[in-house]
Amino acid sequence: MSDVLFSYYDLQLGTASGDISLLFPDWRAGDERLVVLSPHDDDALLGAGYAIQAAQSNGGEVYILILCDGSAGYSSPEEKETIVSTRRAETLAAYRVLGLDEEHVLRCDFPDFSLMGYVGWRVPPGVAGTMQCVFPILRRLKVTRLLIPNGYREHIDHEATERIGRYDGPQVGDPILADLGLAPAVRSVLQYAVWGDFSPEDALVHGRPITLRGNRAVLASAIAEERVIKGIRSFRSQARIIEGLVAAREARRHDNRWLEVYLMFDPRPVLDYRPYHAAIMDIEGIQQA
Repeated sequence: MSDVLFSYYDLQLGTASGDISLLFPDWRAGDERLVVLSPHDDDALLGAGYAIQAAQSNGGEVYILILCDGSAGYSSPEEKETIVSTRRAETLAAYRVLGLDEEHVLRCDFPDFSLMGYVGWRVPPGVAGTMQCVFPILRRLKVTRLLIPNGYREHIDHEATERIGRYDGPQVGDPILADLGLAPAVRSVLQYAVWGDFSPEDALVHGRPITLRGNRAVLASAIAEERVIKGIRSFRSQARIIEGLVAAREARRHDNRWLEVYLMFDPRPVLDYRPYHAAIMDIEGIQQA
């Protein structure tokens, strides 16, 4: 992917750079393993196709971890019994376009439209939850960066996957479940949008216009978009479903470059007591006066 040029933007600070560390702070080429959590097999490609290529161009190893099995993705009744196997083959073909082989496309195979009910280590009545699939994989790979989908009003499976990444990801580096092997903490988490806008929370907290809900972006040369489109078209069984999403990608065009937007966030914000101490001192001072 070294034939693609990338420009990175911090939309909060209003800065630009050719350094991928603007997306992934303190990026360490040759020692980066990026895992993209994908609710369905095509979501990572649709929402994070440029970030995947950028990571590869900068010496990172990329894995796609697909949470759902694709069983609801049929457009005619005749496809119902074969859609899962069909989509498996299409998925491998799609990600091969981005240089990812079968060993870098991993699956959990929870049923479509049902992922929320499986979130956790174990769910009633004693069924293995999502964490039993995701957590060992993240530990085994010693993931350094995590890309998770937008969970704000896109799709219930997207919301569930966002929760999985937000909560399971930070625990990779915790001294728990030691029989699964221990691993360093994930260095950073970035959120990608498949088709919907992000929550306005980060923009409101940090004083950006709510029309600018993402806080990071990349502009990629046209070849990056050409690869993504070629990969998407590998999902032949999904042609009717994703037709509108493909057409909508024209909105990404920025002159002769293509735009992808992300939200960087801290999945484990530490409680800062200083403002509370200051507030109490002000209250006590007023009362004493």
